Amino acid sequence: MIKILKIFLSLCVVCIVGVFIFIAYLFSDSDLNQYTFKDYKPPLTTQIFDKNGKLVANVFEQHRFYAPYEELPPRLIEALVAIEDTSFFEHDGVNIDAIFRAAIKIIRSGGKTMEGASTLTQQFIKNTELTPERTLNRKLKEALLAYKIENTLTKEQILERYLNFIFFGHGYYGVKTAALGYFRKNLDELTLKEIAILVGMPKAPSTYDPTRHLDLSLARANSVVQRMYNLGWISNEEYKKALEEIPKVYDDTLTQNAAPYVTQEVLKQLSGIKDLKSGGYKIELTLDLDVQNIAKEALKFGYDEIVKRDKDANLSTLNGAMIVANHQNGDILALVGGVNYTKSNFNRATQSLRQPGSSFKPFLYQIAIDMGYSPMSKIADISRIFESNKEDEKDWKPKNYGGKFLGLISLKEALTGSRNLATINLALALGLDVIHEKLSFMGFKNIPVDLSIVLGSFGISIYDYAKLYTVFGNYGVQKDLILIKRVIDKNGKVIVEFNSGERKISEPEQAFLVNDMMQNVVKKGTGRNARVEGIEIAGKTGTSNKSVDAWFCGLTPEIEAIIWYGNDDNKPMKQTEGGARTAAPVFKEFLTKYLELYPDSARKFSIPKGVYQGFFEKQREYYTRTSPFPKNNPSLSENNEIIF
Repeated sequence: MIKILKIFLSLCVVCIVGVFIFIAYLFSDSDLNQYTFKDYKPPLTTQIFDKNGKLVANVFEQHRFYAPYEELPPRLIEALVAIEDTSFFEHDGVNIDAIFRAAIKIIRSGGKTMEGASTLTQQFIKNTELTPERTLNRKLKEALLAYKIENTLTKEQILERYLNFIFFGHGYYGVKTAALGYFRKNLDELTLKEIAILVGMPKAPSTYDPTRHLDLSLARANSVVQRMYNLGWISNEEYKKALEEIPKVYDDTLTQNAAPYVTQEVLKQLSGIKDLKSGGYKIELTLDLDVQNIAKEALKFGYDEIVKRDKDANLSTLNGAMIVANHQNGDILALVGGVNYTKSNFNRATQSLRQPGSSFKPFLYQIAIDMGYSPMSKIADISRIFESNKEDEKDWKPKNYGGKFLGLISLKEALTGSRNLATINLALALGLDVIHEKLSFMGFKNIPVDLSIVLGSFGISIYDYAKLYTVFGNYGVQKDLILIKRVIDKNGKVIVEFNSGERKISEPEQAFLVNDMMQNVVKKGTGRNARVEGIEIAGKTGTSNKSVDAWFCGLTPEIEAIIWYGNDDNKPMKQTEGGARTAAPVFKEFLTKYLELYPDSARKFSIPKGVYQGFFEKQREYYTRTSPFPKNNPSLSENNEIIF
């Protein structure tokens, strides 16, 4: 029997040699030369980080982190070779001895047992270059390519490519990705048992996924450890310790997306980078993930309060959004596009156009102050009727909230109480053409050239509004908002960098006068619900017609927060909902937590040069040379007539 087997094996050798000569003839050099193996560029995961280096999200086509050979622990290489291809460092791509052994086992079993004989090199070829079909043509081509790659690359290069390409289950490609995913460890931190789990997985990734079948995964790992022990590659002590170990396995989500609305906006802004999800980029943001989480919780708090007050609220359309920015440098610290991303991925912070209502008024008052009017200048808070020139339209009779009139009041009082009628009279005094020109210079677009502008009856995105609002915290300088600091490629080169542009809108001392008026809104006016003890806050509430939109735009000496609530279908909320009740308390909730996180935050607004204090009507007030206190019988009109 043994003689017959030897004769058979000899014939097999002759046949194999003949087959290879025949295949070499079939496959010309030009056919094989298309496989160079040198330009190995697997898709890599791009990572997004906040300003403090915390991971915001992974984005990818295949979730893969690349580990160069120097990063692969020797124990990992030993374990892989032990279980998959013990003679890897001796053969030239195809292991003839393994083929013979496999053939003998097949013969002895009468064809009932199938034994594989592929080397690691062949496995790499099969997975990267060829189709998975089981045909003689494919197997022969695989063998020839294995020889070619062995003559093109070093053994180390082959192992590096193999371990970075192979699938490890759970959506993890490459051993580094799997180590971070399953064990939250770098490769050099893995135990022998953890290494054994990983190298045992490529044979059947789904079957040996430790998050799904830990028992099968451990059994397979023990086979790896046993093999290493039998080869004499580990000591008896290491062997026993590894068999007893049951590593802690984590069932993490692939994306690790801690701020989905932010990730969505980042991908949108960087859509010009074609391989963004496969190039292995590092994206650094201005975002502060801790502030993002506080803003998210505060927005949800406000949403829950609305639901408590209104049992008929439509939960499928009711939503909110919030942006927090450093108004001094334009950095976006938080961007929350909705209450629940899972419920709706529509980004209301960037995609939705909403009417700002009275939160828009500070811009009108800034125009007045820049034109020389004083916060103490008087304006009439009285009823007016505006007749329509069209037969099918009714006359317009704007009202104050609550329906009362205060008569002659100062600009500061008018803004503090958000007096619609006084602001309309202010707009008439300034002139609609002048207002339109000034607002266009500030950056507003598509503004109506009529008195409806006074009540904020136009659409604007929260993102754009946050940019425009920086002028009040940054003393007349408007900052462009930036979410992305820089993009770094896989080689460590900065390929894109973003910086905040700026435009001077007003003089510092003039902008401060409006800031002070807005502080009074929070101290004594419609923004009282936003007050936080121990810190100066400037802000403005806003409620659009019929409570469709509710806003609070708040400023501290360091940051601003723009908060909005409403229904996605633009239907009104409950009539009692509005900026003061709905949005202002959210600012307080947010700022309280923010100050706990950053207790050293500046608490007082600085006073620019050129701002003076004096007494006006027995009250200490601010003024500038451009905006002095009004004289006797003051009025906003040039001819000193009181405007009614």
